Amino acid sequence: MSATYTDVPVVDDPLDKDCPIREVLDRVGDKWSALVVVRLGQRTHRFNELHREIDGISQRMLTLTLRALVRDGLVSRTAYPTVPPRVDYELTELGHTLLAPITALHEWAVAHRGEIHEARARHDQAPGTPEAGP
Repeated sequence: MSATYTDVPVVDDPLDKDCPIREVLDRVGDKWSALVVVRLGQRTHRFNELHREIDGISQRMLTLTLRALVRDGLVSRTAYPTVPPRVDYELTELGHTLLAPITALHEWAVAHRGEIHEARARHDQAPGTPEAGP
């Protein structure tokens, strides 16, 4: 087959359209959502409590993450008409169902972290190891 061969059949893959796995991983697979869900799984938090407890998250990123989790029905936001305004965040019933898989992933990561670091070191030290492409 030549390099210019373009008569490749197109297969209509149902996973390319409306893929639930991709949709969920887009939400919980980002850098911050799982950490927010775990914190809210412990108890209800106010914004500043979450900001203090999640090391490295900016206020803007926490705001965006909470908005997305609220939109997806995983977190509820309750605003109280006080001065200053008080807003509480807590997991919804749906959000609580996400705790088990996130906890399992956390436990797996802790159990295998050393092995992953060792594999990376072996790979990076191997002669002729190709660099990752773009």
